[in-house]
Amino acid sequence: MPRTTLEQWRAFQAVVEYGGYAQAAHALHRSQSSISYLVARLQEQVGVSLLVVEGRKAQLTDAGRTLLVHAGELLADAQNLEKLAASLAQGWEPELRLVVDQAFPKELLAVAMQQFQQQAPQTRVELVEVVLSGAEEAIIAQRADVMVGAYVPTGYLGSLLMDLEFVAVAQKDHPLHALGRNIDEDDLKRHRHIVVRDSGTLNPRDEGWLGSSQRWTVSSLQASIELIAGGLGFAWLPRHMVQPWLDSGVLLPLPLVKGQQRRASLYLVLGGGHSTQAGPAAQLLARMLDDAVKTFGL
Repeated sequence: MPRTTLEQWRAFQAVVEYGGYAQAAHALHRSQSSISYLVARLQEQVGVSLLVVEGRKAQLTDAGRTLLVHAGELLADAQNLEKLAASLAQGWEPELRLVVDQAFPKELLAVAMQQFQQQAPQTRVELVEVVLSGAEEAIIAQRADVMVGAYVPTGYLGSLLMDLEFVAVAQKDHPLHALGRNIDEDDLKRHRHIVVRDSGTLNPRDEGWLGSSQRWTVSSLQASIELIAGGLGFAWLPRHMVQPWLDSGVLLPLPLVKGQQRRASLYLVLGGGHSTQAGPAAQLLARMLDDAVKTFGL
């Protein structure tokens, strides 16, 4: 067992923080003699001098300066441990599993997570990104406490989180752009379509137009963007993800006769099928996601 106590380290920290034994005693609501005893006993137990009195002021020794840093970390860890115990006593989950469709804007996810950690710093979050039915599958298999996905599983209540626009794009020098006219389905069939694979395994879905025989399948939206930017094919991709490429002129929208743009929806679902069955941390995280979309959404 450690020979020193948190009380001793806090007394030592307070002497430095407040500039002396009397000031530390006042701040900690203790007598000056008790503060002096705690610090003296601490120095005996660690075997090095932490403070020296010069005039009427206590000064840190080199060893004291080094140990003060670690003392601060020790006291902060103890406080965090107590906060965690208090949150668990109130029913707050120690860990949440968040499953999010890759099409959900990363900047909105970052805003939501920042707000969540400020209000629930004791709850760990495991974040998994999926495609199409992957989110639905995770919530059904109880591998997710909060889900943002393209489908609401049967038997679950979900709320519409946001609508997304998908746009057909290809690299500026792609042969489809060289046609110099509106593009129809027959034109698309002659060129490579980059398709993102459904990450679900139980009931994977195919989405959108799949008429091209020249098809490459990738596992992420980002991989699709990179291949298309390299001139290797075309695809319908979330506008918010390809907008920087469109702004730079690397990618251009395909002038399709029809179907140039598509709409898709993302839904927010809580584990257990209903918000009243979710824990307080899951409900808070869901609210932060919804607030981020409403405040900063596209």
